[in-house]
Amino acid sequence: MTNTLIVGSGPTGLTLAIELARRGVDLRIVERSPQPPTGVRGKGLQPRTLEVFDDLGVIDEILATGRPYPSLRSYQGDQVVWEGRMDEIREASEGVPYPNLIMQPQWRTEQILRDRLAELGHQVEFGVELTGFEQDDEGVTAHLSTGERVGCAYLVGADGGRSTVRKQLGVGFAGETYESERMLLADIRTGDLDREHWHVWGSVAEQTVHFTICPLPNTDVFQLVAPYTGDDHDLIGLVAEHAPHVRIDEVLWRSEYRVNIRMAERFRVGRVFLAGDAAHVHTPAGGQGLNTGVQDAYNLGWKLAIGSEALLETYEDERMAVAEHVLGLSTRLYREKQSRRGDDTNQLGLAYLGSPLSVGERGGDRLGTLFEEQRGTGFLLLAETAAEYPFKVLPPLDGQEGVILVRPDGYIGYHGDESGLSAYLSGFGIVAPRCDAAR
Repeated sequence: MTNTLIVGSGPTGLTLAIELARRGVDLRIVERSPQPPTGVRGKGLQPRTLEVFDDLGVIDEILATGRPYPSLRSYQGDQVVWEGRMDEIREASEGVPYPNLIMQPQWRTEQILRDRLAELGHQVEFGVELTGFEQDDEGVTAHLSTGERVGCAYLVGADGGRSTVRKQLGVGFAGETYESERMLLADIRTGDLDREHWHVWGSVAEQTVHFTICPLPNTDVFQLVAPYTGDDHDLIGLVAEHAPHVRIDEVLWRSEYRVNIRMAERFRVGRVFLAGDAAHVHTPAGGQGLNTGVQDAYNLGWKLAIGSEALLETYEDERMAVAEHVLGLSTRLYREKQSRRGDDTNQLGLAYLGSPLSVGERGGDRLGTLFEEQRGTGFLLLAETAAEYPFKVLPPLDGQEGVILVRPDGYIGYHGDESGLSAYLSGFGIVAPRCDAAR
């Protein structure tokens, strides 16, 4: 018997596993693929995700091996016709410690997260597939491809857009798959391009791009992205046609991508939860998919650790609202072919306004300060109080009225008179014996 079985070991599943492991929650994480992925898919880490990775203890490695996005360089043949940026490089500030989008190949992000999970005493079980499950009021029984039956209190499907968990739940996946809108991704090596620019053939301004070649940080590899016309692309021929001075020395990996815009009709059924691509799939525009999945896990982890029903009920309410907003944003950016990135896409402005868990004037807002003090698994109480709460207590912020309770994920849960705090906590089962796991 384990507390939580996580299905899928992408960034979403790994973030959730770390969140549970550092709280001492018993877990298993299974992955049907026999080994970690090698090809590059998602590669952009937004500022809000970097704050999460700081809290998880992996930010130093993420920044050391990644880099800010390079400037774009557009060509006609071998002639440079335009240069510019898709974002504005910003200086860190007290409220935004990680202001810039960081490029980091997804395979390396996952490796860094797996290493952190190993430090906490857990390993991904590769080559193990979920084949089915059933649940009742007492728990979930999962069936694995190894023949094992696993009893668990909760099961989380972080198993991608074709999620086995979602399909078995019978949860609809509303939206569209655009068969005619496909992209070709490939990891290549070439010695004919510098590694300080994202190279583009075609016109960025006129939105007629033939293909792009982007250097991946701390590798000798580039990622090539091109529209897929339906033919079996000869990558070498494609590049030779538009960039005769560039020779592809090696194709390491390639994959076809179809544009999917979908969201699950439920993020929870009983003791089973959906997160990441299993719950929502996006266009690649704006770099929202991977990052939204990490935020799903960051929201769910501390709630599973406490385990109260009132608290777990808020996961679907909070994350469905965010996913719907982000899905609309990424779809608009894709349709308008917008390449600019900034405040709309950095996810710092996302909040849980209107959530039952958000009470008071600032309830639901990201606190946006005291990042060092927030590190760890507990709540932070900003108050002049001598009351005995199992939280870290700091003095109020300048100009603060009432008390502020900051959730473990950095959002304000309660803002109001101290007299109402106890009722808020007990209403969500936060101050209870099981809360010890969240300190």
